Amino acid sequence: MPLDVRQGPLLIEVKGGTVDKAEMKRRVCAEIDRRADLLIQVGQDIYHDPELGFKEHRTAKIAAEVLQSLDLSVQTGLAVTGVKTVVDCGSAGPTVAVLGELDSLLVPDHPAANPETGAAHCCGHNAQIATMLGAAVGLVGSGVLPSLSGRVAFFAVPAEEYVEIEYRNELRRQGVIEFLGGKSELIARGAFDDVDMAMMVHGASAQSLKGKAGVSASNNGFVGKQARFIGKAAHAGGAPDKGINALYAAHVALAAINAQRETFRDEDAIRVHPIITRGGDLVNVIPSDVRLESYVRGKTIEGIESASQKVDRALRAGALALGAKVEITTLPGYLPLINNRAMADAFKGNFLEFYPESEWEETGHRSGSTDMGDIAHIMPALHPYVGGFKGTAHGADWGIEDPEMAYILPAKLMAMTVIDLLADGATLAKEILDRDKPPMTKDEYLAFMRRIAREEVFDGASEE
Repeated sequence: MPLDVRQGPLLIEVKGGTVDKAEMKRRVCAEIDRRADLLIQVGQDIYHDPELGFKEHRTAKIAAEVLQSLDLSVQTGLAVTGVKTVVDCGSAGPTVAVLGELDSLLVPDHPAANPETGAAHCCGHNAQIATMLGAAVGLVGSGVLPSLSGRVAFFAVPAEEYVEIEYRNELRRQGVIEFLGGKSELIARGAFDDVDMAMMVHGASAQSLKGKAGVSASNNGFVGKQARFIGKAAHAGGAPDKGINALYAAHVALAAINAQRETFRDEDAIRVHPIITRGGDLVNVIPSDVRLESYVRGKTIEGIESASQKVDRALRAGALALGAKVEITTLPGYLPLINNRAMADAFKGNFLEFYPESEWEETGHRSGSTDMGDIAHIMPALHPYVGGFKGTAHGADWGIEDPEMAYILPAKLMAMTVIDLLADGATLAKEILDRDKPPMTKDEYLAFMRRIAREEVFDGASEE
């Protein structure tokens, strides 16, 4: 059931002039509190009907309907399912985007998983959408925007979880998308061209966050790997010598990857975690078509590229050992995330309006990945964590234990941080943009991502 934010009167309309930041924040939080039950309802509605990346049509429709009910003009279908609106403030200035991710994961044994697709919200993206919508409700509904400078974009973005690689590769082959991650695709399509800085909130449980909120210094990036080992089928009992065992070639490659682990430097935070997605067809036939899939994660681009080369060598070694062929596909994944410190400090300051310092955690480097890292490479960005969840992220026991903290508090913190950035003539936002230059331009980013994408065929038999 969509949220209707038009019920009841607005709080206090601001008619020109300036309003104290503290008063603006009070009004915004009061407006979010007034809509809290309905925001939670929307978050729970999305939770119970999860959709996978680039397929989030129902979730996108909910987001669009909520934004439209605020009398906002909405763009839809961005990078297949993205939804965006941009709201003008009282005077000119930078544009700050508040993001929420539309998609879910594949965790079929989760209690709320879709029985047909196996999709489940085991990473809290349903709360992200409610948070983004709640920030819009607070900022628009309270009437504070005329006292700010610049613009605010509210943006529901697709496909953060890097899953269903074959499906997305097919979309890529059809020309529907170029990149397999939602934010990368949105950057390529120009959907962030009018945005100067961006932020979002990610959910966390006690397993990953000691306090009630926090921020990492950085997160790993990654590239995706696919390998197809091609051997020769033969009778597994009667004539195994006539075959070329692609499964054994894959086993050798996995062993070679594992042998590389002691060469990975601790400071690079490398993570390589391959799986076999196809191991053969019949038990009495020598496997001739075996497939692996993996991420190669790291803290820096240089570390990722070095580890990626080592993985490629290991894959070739498996093919060489058995005289098989291997097709290696390297896919651009996500770049490492670096949170903007000034934006993080503003967010933390707002959190401390609700909780003591002891509930805030500086989490250092995190070895997981997010495509918010791609955004952070072309503009100042923020990706903090807020609690309210239980269980293991990406696990069947993941869920929300405190709806107020998971849905409502992050909406307030996002809206309050927008006020910090755009109040007083957008002084803080302008200082950040003048001082904190991103590592890449958009063109440099796209050139880098396109360079990563490559395919190689190595014939182990030809090396004999």
